[in-house]
Amino acid sequence: MIKKYPNRRLYDTETSAYITLAEVRLLVMNSTSFVVRDAKTGEDLTRSILLQIILEEETGGAPMFTEAVLANIIRFYGDAMQSFMGVYLEKNIQGFMDMQLKMAEQAKGLSPEMWAQLMNAKSPMMEGMMGAYVEQSKSAFTQLQEQMQKQSEQMLSALGLKR
Repeated sequence: MIKKYPNRRLYDTETSAYITLAEVRLLVMNSTSFVVRDAKTGEDLTRSILLQIILEEETGGAPMFTEAVLANIIRFYGDAMQSFMGVYLEKNIQGFMDMQLKMAEQAKGLSPEMWAQLMNAKSPMMEGMMGAYVEQSKSAFTQLQEQMQKQSEQMLSALGLKR
């Protein structure tokens, strides 16, 4: 658990030391589970800290999100699609991470030449991994559509306007 004090300092209760946002980023990178709580109120601030890390990463070196992507994400807030978009993005990112993990496992011990061959978009291994990712993405989109349809039917039914 990490406590955030009013002076904006972060205190790691496990190591009994103050830590920086960069050190919290390392916890994320190492897949270390943690929660950030307001030292005074006990409120969970984990999402806020993660968003702060993303902001720092985006304003630093090479941003991951274009302005168009950020604007589109903002447009989903307050929209009927907001809850669906979060699930859709989460499933797609997880699919991409799964693909990355498979690539890393298969690439262990490869020479630079073999790695270049693997990364060739036309290699059977790469085609297979990309195909699996595309299928996973399609599946997530299909689930999104099904959820939207169910919600629409429930809403129409509640309004007495069954199909």
